Amino acid sequence: MTAAQDAFRSWFYRPWFLAMLAAALSASLLMAGSYFVAIQQVEQNESREMNAQGERFLARLEQLFGQLRESLDDLEAQPLRTCNDEMIATLQQVSFNYRFVYEAAYMDATRICSNRPRQEGLSLLRPPDIKGPTYSYWLNTTTEPDENRAALMLGRGNFRVATSRGHLTDMVDLSPGSSLLVVLDQGTRAIPVLGVSQVWSLTEQWPPSKTRDALQVTPTRLIYRMPTDNPEFQLVLISPRVGTHIPPVWWWLLSASLVLAACVGFLVFLLVRQRQSLDAELTGAIRRGELQVLYQPIFDLDSRNCVGAEALLRWRRPDGTLTSPDLFIPMAENTGQIRQMTDFVLQRLLEQLGQLLRSNPQLYISVNLAACDVMVPRIGQVMARLLTLHRVAAKQIAFEVTERGLIDVVVARENLQALRDVGHQVLIDDFGTGYCSLAYLQTLPVDCLKIDKAFIDALGHDAASSGVAPHIIHMAQSLHLKVIAEGIEYESQAALLSSEGVKFGQGWLFAHALSAVQFIELITRGRRLANRRLDDEA
Repeated sequence: MTAAQDAFRSWFYRPWFLAMLAAALSASLLMAGSYFVAIQQVEQNESREMNAQGERFLARLEQLFGQLRESLDDLEAQPLRTCNDEMIATLQQVSFNYRFVYEAAYMDATRICSNRPRQEGLSLLRPPDIKGPTYSYWLNTTTEPDENRAALMLGRGNFRVATSRGHLTDMVDLSPGSSLLVVLDQGTRAIPVLGVSQVWSLTEQWPPSKTRDALQVTPTRLIYRMPTDNPEFQLVLISPRVGTHIPPVWWWLLSASLVLAACVGFLVFLLVRQRQSLDAELTGAIRRGELQVLYQPIFDLDSRNCVGAEALLRWRRPDGTLTSPDLFIPMAENTGQIRQMTDFVLQRLLEQLGQLLRSNPQLYISVNLAACDVMVPRIGQVMARLLTLHRVAAKQIAFEVTERGLIDVVVARENLQALRDVGHQVLIDDFGTGYCSLAYLQTLPVDCLKIDKAFIDALGHDAASSGVAPHIIHMAQSLHLKVIAEGIEYESQAALLSSEGVKFGQGWLFAHALSAVQFIELITRGRRLANRRLDDEA
């Protein structure tokens, strides 16, 4: 299983594979997003077209029905009530006066007369589709594919007037397969006024909700429900969706998506190569001795005497450039090289400062521990062997752990207690930036808290974090813990911290990180701070 995992991991971390995977995923996401945008634009265009077509139909229908009602009112107002030449002349005059009246007729119990007597005539025997208090409505009065045949008919009393399909289609040209329907009988029956018959089924309560979108899009049809105030009927425009027309913007979006995906893949390739290159370089740096240990002195704020130092690992390339610890330390933690680095720091500091520590029993050096070393007892075994070899007291080597490194507090407590039992001091580094609370502190085997530089910088300012440092100081005092302030750069900070009861501090006010030779010279000459930093003379 381990071999299989290693093989998979080695394959998975190949730069070209990760680059192709990133490019494929980003292309899929970008293309899906582009397709969604294109489809949205298509539906918006369809909606605009259907809305415009529906508005034109409504406007024309209002004109048609308005003229048909007016013509009926004129016929009903005149006194003639028999089929004779005078009635036919009257009917012809009405069709002449009203543009949209194609045919006008009079009917009684025995006869029917029309302004177009030679044509087949209106279908007068069918009951009206809509019967109102004044007017009755007949829809699609003929199925003949002839624009000069009646399509809509209104009746009042003994009179009928009709319009033709041409009066509707001269405003809106329906596409093939489209239909204008009038939905009746509580939404259960649909009569085509224009176009072909359509399959219709009641899909919602009647009357339709006004809050519903006017356009309903299905995989095969566009259904546009025109707004009407009459609850007895509804006008519906149905148009088939022959196929989704991809707008031109889709091809631009597709091209842009592929270019961006290629860029993402290339960037991932470069990042992975850089990471792998840095990983390989770090392995070589350890072997070639490019890593070095520097020492950041820790001072008594009152006497300004140096009481110890924090060991810092630095990577100096052959060309003299320094690689930031923020870059290679996290990578070493991920690859497991951090254990080798910690052992290197412990061995190197004892080789460089063993004699100094033996000569100055009150002096101590603190070393940072990674989370992986806090969770296992390994470091105590390594330290015991080195202390015996260099004859240095355990109390002179302290260990710094961060709050974020305390992944499992119970396990960490046991391992830290084991280090304290043999004499090592335990410090919490960068306190206040993690999740360690007062309740945890009371249970952890800790000797000292180190306040993060960010809180020291906020002292004396109106920043929201300006009160954090005093709070940490008072917390530590209540638990009888020592406090070390990090990153002190100004005398005013040192004076304020000292007034708050802080005993120790480190920072550029006193000294930069020193080499072993400089640190030894600092201790042996007993230097104190005058009007310049200690490392100015080192």
